[in-house]
Amino acid sequence: MAESIVNPDYDGADLVNLPSRTLSHGAYMEEYTQETIDGQILRDIVSHVSGHIERYELVTWKIHDPENPKNWSKPYKWWCTMCVALTCFVVAFNSAVITADLEGVAEEFHVSMEVALLTITVFVVGFGIGPMMFAPLSEVLGRRPIYASTLLIAVIFTIPGAVSKNIATLIVTRAFAGIAFSAPMTLVGGTLADLWRNEERGVPMAAFSAAPFIGPAVGPLVGGFLSDAAGWRWLYWIQLILSAVAWVAITFTVPETYTPKLLAVRAKKLRKETGDDKFVTEEDLDLRPFVERMRLFLLRPFQLLFLEPIVFFISVYMSVLYGLLYMFFVAYPIVYQQGKGYSAGITGLMFIPIAVGVILSACCAPLVNMHYLTLCKKHNGKPPAEARLIPMMISCWCIPIGLFIFAWTSYPELSWVGPALGGFPVGFGFIFLYNSANNYLVDSYQHQAASALAAKTFLRSFWGASVVLFTNQMYERLGYQWASTLLAFLGLACCLIPFVFYFKGAAIRRHSRFAFHPDEESQDDLKKPSP
Repeated sequence: MAESIVNPDYDGADLVNLPSRTLSHGAYMEEYTQETIDGQILRDIVSHVSGHIERYELVTWKIHDPENPKNWSKPYKWWCTMCVALTCFVVAFNSAVITADLEGVAEEFHVSMEVALLTITVFVVGFGIGPMMFAPLSEVLGRRPIYASTLLIAVIFTIPGAVSKNIATLIVTRAFAGIAFSAPMTLVGGTLADLWRNEERGVPMAAFSAAPFIGPAVGPLVGGFLSDAAGWRWLYWIQLILSAVAWVAITFTVPETYTPKLLAVRAKKLRKETGDDKFVTEEDLDLRPFVERMRLFLLRPFQLLFLEPIVFFISVYMSVLYGLLYMFFVAYPIVYQQGKGYSAGITGLMFIPIAVGVILSACCAPLVNMHYLTLCKKHNGKPPAEARLIPMMISCWCIPIGLFIFAWTSYPELSWVGPALGGFPVGFGFIFLYNSANNYLVDSYQHQAASALAAKTFLRSFWGASVVLFTNQMYERLGYQWASTLLAFLGLACCLIPFVFYFKGAAIRRHSRFAFHPDEESQDDLKKPSP
């Protein structure tokens, strides 16, 4: 084997983007983050069969390897980025667009509004269930098969919604569509990490971060005018059209980007061409037993959620925000349609300030990234995980401010401007809070990060799915102003969470059995071969 010289300028994928739950704890993950001259790294291991040391060649990327997604041309990487961001937008749009005319569904099928709201609830519940299945499958099969198959299933299950003859069909098909649509939402962040190096990732990640929040803001806007003009069934036809476009774009124009899968294919090709079994990947050498993998995939997220204060309270905070977003879909029609007598289309226009806030915060995201890079230099490349909380500590106040404005300007006799403008700071705060929360969980748990994010997604989705069922009753009993004020105080109470963890997070992590500790990294380094 030729000498393997590691490219010092190469920035590998994030830890959350590596198969850490599929491979053993001591696996040589650098195979997936290094580039070498000949695309191989010597690996000596003790054979379980013979008990002797066996020599293998780990297949990795060559320096400037054209097959490495990070080395693709920028125009093509941007095309792939826009395809997956569009998919993410479409999924979020689909979750919200039907809120524009739930009354039409209730009237046609002779059911209560609570039953009609189940079409939102079961869809969002799918966002919590799906990742438990699709994230592990993507580590085994790669990203492309998951995108193609789940989006196709989602498209198919959107059709019955548009032609349904009863409410049961509508609810059941929405449930299946929600589960299927959760896959691209789960994989999009990883796909962008596959494509872009760390120093390039600021703008693409900002574009991706905005998509899940612009979708819910645009959904009621489009849905309002569409339902006024053509009825509630067209809210499903528009989902079908957009979902089919996303499926075609991502299935036929975006290739596989997941490095472990691509290297496994390359290793298999080398074995076939040379007839030598020494060409392998870490998946061939250090795969966890099946039972252990299932435990990590299915049990570990719940262990982290209920045993780790950091995961639990960050998940609670994100759940409150997610629930607030879906509460707005019910609260806006209450304030504008019931209170002011506006049409569904005009009510949809009131969501524009939320979208503007989201876009503006996405534009500011690269500045946040630049600030974090200065902290990295200050701490010699290893800033504490709590540095990720600084944007959250600043932006957390945007949520209660926006809600207080929305609450006390929502009197029917007052102008429409007040409640609409209240959505701007809420939209502005969402991206900063979500990105900070995700980054803090990743930095705090590192090799457990995928499970920590799965725990957060599970709790967030189930809470977001539940709140829409009691929002109507809450506004009826408390009134427009005090119902929104209650939400504002809830958001205000959550502002305490980032401050507590900023000052006490390091101490909490020191007593954690799952959190990442620097000494673990040092111990693992002793086990790894020198490239």
